[in-house]
Amino acid sequence: MLTDVAPGLSRSRVRVAYGGHDLVTPSGEGARPLRGRTRSTPRENAALTRVTAALTIFGMATRLVQINMKAHDASALGRFWAEALGWAVDSEDPFCTSLVPVGFAYPDPAAVCIDLITRPEPKTVKNRVHVDLATTSAAHQVELVARLKELGATTADVGQGDVPWTVMADPEGNEFCVLDPRPLYQDTGPIAAVVVDCTDPRAMARFWGEAMDWTVHEVTDDHAVMRSATAVGPYLEFIRTPGPKTVWNRVHLDICPYPGDDPAAEESRLRTLGATDPGIDQSDLHWTVLVDPEGNEFCLLSPR
Repeated sequence: MLTDVAPGLSRSRVRVAYGGHDLVTPSGEGARPLRGRTRSTPRENAALTRVTAALTIFGMATRLVQINMKAHDASALGRFWAEALGWAVDSEDPFCTSLVPVGFAYPDPAAVCIDLITRPEPKTVKNRVHVDLATTSAAHQVELVARLKELGATTADVGQGDVPWTVMADPEGNEFCVLDPRPLYQDTGPIAAVVVDCTDPRAMARFWGEAMDWTVHEVTDDHAVMRSATAVGPYLEFIRTPGPKTVWNRVHLDICPYPGDDPAAEESRLRTLGATDPGIDQSDLHWTVLVDPEGNEFCLLSPR
């Protein structure tokens, strides 16, 4: 029941007009369980065949290319994360350290890179965006936690209780998780998922599912799961979390249009989807800062 696809336009470049349902898997992979939470209900899964009738073609799209992380010492924190992930420092100056996998050709959906930006503001609250690290076995999880502690990470308590994953903080206090081994994340690379706290996962899936060409794999009241249209690299997950956003995010998403797309037109499209202006002076920036429907800042970079 897919609408006709224009010649030369792959089905990965389609978006979902959700209608009454949010659960979609255009790639055919089906819904997937997330951590220990309940997966989509049979009724939601049955809706998959009906939802495909709502797929429509769109002309432009962005893709998640990196996360931006503020740091008091971008070089030092960059060295930690490079060692933690087994990645390389792609570029470095006093204000920005960029990390990519070894041999990586940016941008590539096989990885979501990391830019660390020097900023003086202190970290005051739990980050609303963090990364989950993948492991391949119980022994690997133990070994990775121990190695991260040697690099300067510490265990952290964010109220998680008794869970099979380990919550940690990097040397500047940024939270992240070392997951227990799960089949879902065996092919993601060292970063299993980029995780965003939110109050309404369904609304976030609607916005980000149209903002990017990533595929929405699962949506419930408690969480939403997306992955690149080519089904490689880490997942993007939205987790229902109590409490509103109160400060500027120290970690945020950076998205990028495709080569040949008009950044101004893409900005306009994102605004029609619900993105808004953060109310800051952007006259000296060569990228655009926007805010998603839950107030999370993100950057629209120039096409590459």
